[in-house]
Amino acid sequence: MAKELDPITLQVISGALETIAEEMGHVLYRMSFSSIIRESQDLGAGLFDCDFNTLCESESTPLHIGSIPGYLHGIKETLQDGEWRDGDVVIHNHPYHGSSHSPDIAIVVPAFHNGTLVGYGANTAHHLDIGAATPGLIIDIPDVYAEGMLFAGTKLYEEGKRNEALWQFIGRNSRAAPQLQADLEAQIASARLGVRRYAELLDRYGRETVETATNQLMDYTERVLRQRIAAIPDGEYRAEGFLDDDGKNRGVRLPIKVCVRVTGDDIEIDLTGSAGQVETAFNVPFEGSTKVACFCAIRSLLLDAETSEIKVPSNQGSFRPIKVTAPKGSIYNPEFPAAAEARFSQVNRVIDLIYKALAPVLPDDIIAGSSASLSFVSYSGVKPSGDYWVFLEVNEGSYGGRPQSDGPDSIDSLMANTRNNPLEDLAIHLPMICERYELRDDVMPGAGRYRGGFGVVKAQRMLTDGFITHENERHEDVPWGIFGGHEGAVGRVTIYNQNRPDEVRDMPAKFSGLKLAADDVHVFYGPCGGGYGDPLDRPAAEVLDDVLDDFCTVEHARAAYGVVVDLEAEVVDEAATEALRRDMRAGVAGTVPAPRAPQPAADPPAAAIASARPTTPQAPPTPAMPTPIEIAARLREAFGEAWSFEILGHRRNGQGVEVDGALAANGTRVRETGHANGAGSAGARLEAAADDSLRRCAEALLARHAGAPGRG
Repeated sequence: MAKELDPITLQVISGALETIAEEMGHVLYRMSFSSIIRESQDLGAGLFDCDFNTLCESESTPLHIGSIPGYLHGIKETLQDGEWRDGDVVIHNHPYHGSSHSPDIAIVVPAFHNGTLVGYGANTAHHLDIGAATPGLIIDIPDVYAEGMLFAGTKLYEEGKRNEALWQFIGRNSRAAPQLQADLEAQIASARLGVRRYAELLDRYGRETVETATNQLMDYTERVLRQRIAAIPDGEYRAEGFLDDDGKNRGVRLPIKVCVRVTGDDIEIDLTGSAGQVETAFNVPFEGSTKVACFCAIRSLLLDAETSEIKVPSNQGSFRPIKVTAPKGSIYNPEFPAAAEARFSQVNRVIDLIYKALAPVLPDDIIAGSSASLSFVSYSGVKPSGDYWVFLEVNEGSYGGRPQSDGPDSIDSLMANTRNNPLEDLAIHLPMICERYELRDDVMPGAGRYRGGFGVVKAQRMLTDGFITHENERHEDVPWGIFGGHEGAVGRVTIYNQNRPDEVRDMPAKFSGLKLAADDVHVFYGPCGGGYGDPLDRPAAEVLDDVLDDFCTVEHARAAYGVVVDLEAEVVDEAATEALRRDMRAGVAGTVPAPRAPQPAADPPAAAIASARPTTPQAPPTPAMPTPIEIAARLREAFGEAWSFEILGHRRNGQGVEVDGALAANGTRVRETGHANGAGSAGARLEAAADDSLRRCAEALLARHAGAPGRG
């Protein structure tokens, strides 16, 4: 066994690997021609060892973080002639052999050192058009073959020589051949650079030293993540939502069910119960996208670079403690040959629901419901020459309120992290013009101690006839509020013609291959995030600032926040505000509080049936107080699995915490308030209050079930 390296050498090699990955990413987006790569940076790049472990990765879109090992495993199954040779370049994008989805083409170059295969330089990037049934994006298709060109372990270069027949085939089967081929060349340059830099690192420090370092770094990352997981109480934490439809069968909602299962320092994301696979491309490749979304969610919660006290390298170690389960034949693990191109929004919604499920046990780390719905649009048309033009645009979303601040406005969607396209670049190169690009003003985000973020509104006008495909979600399922925060607002899409502005068509969230006429305007309204915490706890001065900044109306300030604003004097009416808030807290008739949002449900709830392994020691329950595990056992004995507990909200009460919870079974629902006082973290007090609420609810519900008079 190799001797462990000293910390200085280890840190130097870690920094070198990080720099290599970043340089690979920079070369790729700076050399690319299509805006989706050049401007949006929809790409991922890194180095990988012979076992396909991630050694380092570029800081680009999380959509690609952790996806390339899946590609490499798929290439192992399909590699042309089954053997790697120096100078080979493999092209791969098959969704049933590890890719994230078919437009994300990977380029892989083997790394040899002194004649021995030592790893791979690889990247993946989203391409404008791979010859699918509609330009750029595709939703309503019958199978994976309609997605366009599929490559599985195919050698574009063999021992340094390009396969010209394959190269010409690629160019003749894309509507955007010049950009596709130029972008592939950028990918090849990036991967070759990574391999060259890795060889230089091996030459400088020796293969044994570098490989020892990479193994130590992966083990270190894994160890840190396991420590963070171990701080979460054991248990099952659940949340659910739904998708609007599959892009064809309108009005047929598709359920999403998430169970986060924590056992010691292992964590499992179980999507059992989610919708079955659908007949359109609205399915999700399991290896390349479903698993990657779950990796992203856990890493963002537990290894956040901004909040972590230590720097944790990005490598395979952050994936090892995470298990992902999705039944075969479900929307998150479809069976071949189901189409699986349009997978963006579904994976964002999984992340959103993982946050919701873990909210009760990570109250200081979680955010309220975000837009969690990537708006991906393909605009296209035919030039007078007969050639196509294609433009892919990723629209911004919004985040929910956070434990210490408002949700960001008009920003990426959880695992997108793509930059927007400069409007000047759009107008110069394409027959389109942006008519409107600003924050929404037709709805308010979720009110809370910290409000949700505003979604964007963007209106794009076609200057010629053309086509549009829009992949989007969340026109029905409202972003959730948390801990007393109010729900946000759903998205919206409309189309009208500039010459007939009153004839507005409301569109579904997703549609495929719609023909547009010159001067047709496509308008996207992004969902707004949910609120965090009770809106009545938001300082009146902050509400006034929002009103003066046009982030809140006078009416909304009164109805949601209980703040009376004198707009003419630009001040808060302190006496009226104090009286209104007092009445709203007391539920006095005549006050007009905003509707409460659905709160994060944990079935079983946070700490409700957890095996008590809290981060802060707590006093053991008195003999008269059964533990959450004992309560869960009694409920299962009475109702089987047909019961659920939901946390409706929480609030401070002096130095204590109160939690409102509701327990439902057999059509009966009881609601009780739990209390917790004393020292410890806010999370520990919240956990104890949730347990107390569960005990009180169970007592009332079991009493009713037994026919005895009960509380509630």
